[in-house]
Amino acid sequence: MKVNNEVFASDKSDFTIGPYTFEVGGPNKQQKQIQGINNAYIVKDDIEYGHKNIIPLWHFGFHY
Repeated sequence: MKVNNEVFASDKSDFTIGPYTFEVGGPNKQQKQIQGINNAYIVKDDIEYGHKNIIPLWHFGFHY
């Protein structure tokens, strides 16, 4: 993601890009860590499809 964006570490999640917050985890990662944060997304490994605020990790490869 850093190729086209400024990526920053976050106190509440793994990283932020602009107004968006991302928490990365495995297929069982839950929403607890990002509750109450606007524009927050879970980035999961080992899933094929996203839903609502869950993004498959492999989608980030499209940004390179």
